[in-house]
Amino acid sequence: MPWYLYLALKQLFPSGRRYPFFTLISILGVALGVALLVISISVMGGFGHEIRRMIVDTQGEVQVKARGFIQEPAALQSLLARVPGVAATTAYAEGVAMLEHDRKPAFPAVQGIDLNHVNDVIPLRRFVRLGSLDNLDDDSVILSSQLAISLGARLGSMVELYSPLLLEKLKNDEVMLPRELTVVGIFEVGHQQLDSSVVIVTLRTMQDLYGLGRGVHGVNVKIAEGEDPDRVARRINEALPPDGNVEARSWIDANQDFLFVLQLEKNMIFFLLTFIIIVAAFSVASSLLIAVVRKTREIGLLGALGGKPRQVAACFCFQGFFIGVAGTVVGLVLGFTMLHFRNDMIRVFTQLTGSEEVLTRFYQFSRLPAYTAPTDIALIIACTIVISTLAGLLPAWRAARLKPVEALRSE
Repeated sequence: MPWYLYLALKQLFPSGRRYPFFTLISILGVALGVALLVISISVMGGFGHEIRRMIVDTQGEVQVKARGFIQEPAALQSLLARVPGVAATTAYAEGVAMLEHDRKPAFPAVQGIDLNHVNDVIPLRRFVRLGSLDNLDDDSVILSSQLAISLGARLGSMVELYSPLLLEKLKNDEVMLPRELTVVGIFEVGHQQLDSSVVIVTLRTMQDLYGLGRGVHGVNVKIAEGEDPDRVARRINEALPPDGNVEARSWIDANQDFLFVLQLEKNMIFFLLTFIIIVAAFSVASSLLIAVVRKTREIGLLGALGGKPRQVAACFCFQGFFIGVAGTVVGLVLGFTMLHFRNDMIRVFTQLTGSEEVLTRFYQFSRLPAYTAPTDIALIIACTIVISTLAGLLPAWRAARLKPVEALRSE
């Protein structure tokens, strides 16, 4: 081991002192900054990851929509099946209707699904908590969990679904009775908005409610593994008729504004919290400068014994490097530990403040998500070690400039 590296370690961990105060405080300051970065970036990444998962799991990677509605969905699906990168397709119809149970009305979004192909694209079966998707038919319905609670509906309950065509029928002095449907399932995605305002029926039921005949509003597309959604959407648009009535959009393109804002918030949080590490680095630099002043004669002695200025400088640079490495390790352990218990800590905090419903209503998630990308961790580690090493440059430059004769004369 080079002497300047050994001397750097001895100054950080002097003999006879188990916990040197300067080293402990410096490492702790860096560790707190790293822990906050890990927690914040992971939580922001969790929101983006969960939103992406929910979009893909409920809509597919690509959606093909028409300006009005698609009159021949089977022909369109046959065309899509020949596009490279398309793994599966399923037609759907959607809209808003009035749902009533026990004189309690609601106005949820109604999704009409093709039972023969929906599971090829959307893992809907995974979200059904009570009942079964296999029991869904033209005379039944599956309710989202919070909607069922607000209506007081349960498995076996009868609900009435009113078509938007009801008003048009009344204008023509015609009577259109609501559809009586049996609740055969309760589903829960984990997103507050979806869990409180979505109803699932068969595609044929939705076509009857909206008077679509054989038409649908769109086709959800599942792409092959490893394919890029934007690239597959471009291939689909090239294969579609040039009349422009039908268009394919990837989930990234359809939600690009929201994803941009989410990424901007993540980048701003990273930028702002990096200043905590910079402040800790200033503390490290100040302490090392004090050490240079206090040990001026020792530094002069090193020069007199043949130590080169760059070797003396390396001694202090390595101290900043060691503090950065140790602080990063401690910070990562602390950050991931807090992430592991994040929902328990949030639960205790919301119970103390009485804000459980507020948190769910505004953040739309029943649990605080977290997702840590390897690139984010690599960036945090690299920034922390570089900043800590740079903190030792000023003390190193000051030590390297000391003349051995003048340093030995210092009092």
